[in-house]
Amino acid sequence: MKIAFYGSSLLSSYWNGAATYYRGLLKALAALGHEISFYEPDILDRQRRRDIAPPDWCEVVVYPATDVGLRAVVAQASGADVVVKASGVGFADDWLLGATMAAAREDALRIWWDVDAPATLADIEDDVSHPLRSTLRRLDLVLTYGGGDPVVAAYRALGAVDCVPIYNALDPATHHPVAPDQRYVADLAFLGNRLPDREARVEEFLLRPAERLPWQRFLLGGAGWHDCHFPPNVIRLGHVGTEAHNAFNATPRAILNINRASMAATGFSPPTRLFEVAGAGACLVTDAWVGIEMFLTPGSEVLLARDGGDIVEIMQALTSQQAVTIGQAGQRRILAEHTYDRRAAALHALLQTALARRREVLAA
Repeated sequence: MKIAFYGSSLLSSYWNGAATYYRGLLKALAALGHEISFYEPDILDRQRRRDIAPPDWCEVVVYPATDVGLRAVVAQASGADVVVKASGVGFADDWLLGATMAAAREDALRIWWDVDAPATLADIEDDVSHPLRSTLRRLDLVLTYGGGDPVVAAYRALGAVDCVPIYNALDPATHHPVAPDQRYVADLAFLGNRLPDREARVEEFLLRPAERLPWQRFLLGGAGWHDCHFPPNVIRLGHVGTEAHNAFNATPRAILNINRASMAATGFSPPTRLFEVAGAGACLVTDAWVGIEMFLTPGSEVLLARDGGDIVEIMQALTSQQAVTIGQAGQRRILAEHTYDRRAAALHALLQTALARRREVLAA
């Protein structure tokens, strides 16, 4: 199938947490024979901060953030069998959703792909005039990168024909064990950009434990934290490009995952970081959220923390050998059950079924 995908960015992870997800899933889809064109706007200085070159498995079209640029790429939707508009493109999102779906051929699949479903659903709930509400009933499929049954039920209640989570996963060719890097030596490290519904949770799960464990070393990577006050044993790294993620994950004694507040509340929303960390064979410590057992077993494959107090207890008790054992167990589980090849195979079957159903309806 020819797939026209309108997303934030495939080439740059700068202020773009969905990059790893897009790359892993679309690369695996391309290996199954799909012809993919990815359309991304030139915004937020991302093109100067690319961390991959344009891949050979996907055509990437970077368009100027102008009306002319938008209309030029929207016109390309008419040549696709599947037209996908992702959430969080970052430029003219509402207009782009309506325009791409209108430009799609009558026999093409129209898909809304939500990479931040809890936040999107909260916005829709508070805004009865939200453009997505009126568009949902005209779409063939809603895909999300998490959320489980609560998100599926919410989208169907809003009028979606169907909603299917396509969870984050691991591309073992990209995220894997590497030798330690002295830049990232630490007891506990967290990587995530500063966002409104993450900041208070970073304080709870990272900064307060750091204050209580002044003899341990903590790392904080990600953009936006430069003007915050931190304990002296928390080292700020700024943006960490994807090319350094394996070393960042493989070097510290443990890696911390902190879900944003909306995703933690919804549950069933494993971030890309969970799979990257496990792929590197690192010991993962995550904030507790419903559904983690679908991906890793608490206690043996991942360590759970309900609050900052749990983080303190974990880091006081965790030995280097225990960390290695947990990291290796997590890696085995993810490699066995949660790779992008597996996700792509399921999505391939879903797209085939949905496209055949649409064309049967048109032929009737």
